[in-house]
Amino acid sequence: MRKYTLNEITLMQYIFLIHGAQVGTGILSLPRQVAEKSGTDGWVTILVAWVINCLAGWIILLTLRKYPNFTMLDLFSYLFGKWFGKLLFLPLIAYFAFFGLDILVNSMLYIKAWFLTKTPGYLVLLLFAIPTYLVVRNGLRVQARYVELVFYMMLWIPFFLLFPLGRAEPLHLLPVLKEGWGPVLKGLPTTVFAYAGIEVLFFIHPFLQNKKYAIHGFLIANTMTMLYYMYVTIVCFVFYTPDGITTLNQPVLSLLKNIEFRFLERFDMVILAFYLFVVSKAWIIYIYCTVFSTSQIRQKHDHRLHSSIYLLLAIGVVYVVKPTWNQADEWVKLLTRAGMIVMYVLPVLLYVYVRGFELFRRGKAE
Repeated sequence: MRKYTLNEITLMQYIFLIHGAQVGTGILSLPRQVAEKSGTDGWVTILVAWVINCLAGWIILLTLRKYPNFTMLDLFSYLFGKWFGKLLFLPLIAYFAFFGLDILVNSMLYIKAWFLTKTPGYLVLLLFAIPTYLVVRNGLRVQARYVELVFYMMLWIPFFLLFPLGRAEPLHLLPVLKEGWGPVLKGLPTTVFAYAGIEVLFFIHPFLQNKKYAIHGFLIANTMTMLYYMYVTIVCFVFYTPDGITTLNQPVLSLLKNIEFRFLERFDMVILAFYLFVVSKAWIIYIYCTVFSTSQIRQKHDHRLHSSIYLLLAIGVVYVVKPTWNQADEWVKLLTRAGMIVMYVLPVLLYVYVRGFELFRRGKAE
């Protein structure tokens, strides 16, 4: 019997977990962010970032393929020793914990700004924490089923972005690469936070039933994310003027304000309420990776206590700090720098170390 049989996930669930980890609140402001750095060639930046992410994910899976049933802690303990491996693993846990908190805080700020302006932030987070705990405590398989269900439930949302396109101007996208590749490359760091999520491969890979399709599933998930970002960005680019889009904090929500029905005026608020389900997929997987890892360090199979402690600490942080939009932006910048290390530097270093480690063992055995 394999170690994680009770929490094994199918290939489809594996795809939806990766895609769900990548798509969060970042999409609401992504068109403005890439327009500020890359102008109307921002969609090219998204395409280039997709290629880089595919390469990074491929390197991660090349490393994990050698140890198919190892969790990240198992791998670190095997490669670096029991205690030193745990010590090296702690910064990665902190990264996932902080990332989950940041997604929660960003979601809370959106809800406060659009729906519950007078409600304290910690109470909004408490409302998030209750269903989050119910999903996280039951393991990855239940979480994967939740993510799959939400994906199918929310398939209708992108189609509503087509309604305002009667006033769109496709010429806003031309000429392509009008200032060369410089602005495109300049905008790449901006997309890191939006594309973050491939690092969950380190944690969900051992639970995949048929691991020979791990790379295929990852490429499908990453491509789904790219197409989603590309679609939303191009719709915003052709609707707004190249300069006008940079004046909007959340151009996607501003775009949705233009959709009106006879029976409903503020359609953007309806979309945002439903979109909370989409964002919840991202914070849930980061929280799960955090509490699963801390439970493993303490050699506990049940992570329910760690889940409740994490969520209580998150509520406490919001109660004490009372984060604002400016603070959330600073956290995003910090996570962007950390994300570049975790997603791009760590996989390469780990792959090189594993190759050297295996060659050393093989030579020693001979």
